Amino acid sequence: MASKRTLEIMDIFKSMYSDDVRCYLNHSDAWQLLVATILSAQCTDARVNIITKDLFEKYRTVSDYANADPAELEQDIRQAGFYHNKAKNIIGSAQMILTEYDGKVPSDIDELTRLPGVGRKTANVIRGNIYGIDSIVVDTHVKRISRRLRLTDEEDPEKIEYDLMKVVPKEYWILINIWFITFGRTICKAQSPKCQECPLAGYCRDQNRKKVLRPRKA
Repeated sequence: MASKRTLEIMDIFKSMYSDDVRCYLNHSDAWQLLVATILSAQCTDARVNIITKDLFEKYRTVSDYANADPAELEQDIRQAGFYHNKAKNIIGSAQMILTEYDGKVPSDIDELTRLPGVGRKTANVIRGNIYGIDSIVVDTHVKRISRRLRLTDEEDPEKIEYDLMKVVPKEYWILINIWFITFGRTICKAQSPKCQECPLAGYCRDQNRKKVLRPRKA
C-alpha cells in the first residue's frame, strides 16, 4: 500500500497536470513509436519529431525498414546522433518483427527486449502508450525526480523502476511518466531547478538537505 506521503505527492502532480496520457514522440502506430523511441536515445523529443516527419513519409511499413539500405537510413537519421547503431538496431528490429512476430510489434516485455536496441525503457514506452499496459518508463527526468522526491535511493534505472512499482499505485504508473518528464523539463531541471516556485519543495531531498546545512544566524 502506498504511503500517505506518496499519495500526497501524486495529488500535487494531479493538481498540476492533466491526467490525459499522451506521448511527446509523434507516431501513428506501434512500429513508428518504436522507431522514434530508439532515435530518442541521447536526443531530444523535439529533434526526433523533426526527423520522423520525413522519415515516416519515406519508410511507411516495417518491411520498408527491414529492406532499407543501412547507409541511406543512417543519413536519414543522422541528426539524431549515434546514427550508425540506431540504423542497425532499427533494421534489425524490423527484420525480427517480420520473421518472428508476423510484422506486429509485441507487447510482452521479454519479447520486446529481445529486439536490437530495445531495453526496458523503450519496451515500457510501447507497452504503456500503445497497449495500455501499466508500465513505468525511467528516463533521466524520472530518475532525477524520483531520487529528489525520495521515492528511491537507487541509481540504476531498472532498480528505480522496481522501487517505483512498489511505492506508487498502479493507476499512476503511466501518468508519472508524463508528469515527471513535464516537471523535469519545466521546473525540476537538472541544472538550475526552479525551487522557489516548486509546489513539491517540502518533499524534496535536496531542499531538506539545504535546510539542514543552512548556517544559523549569529
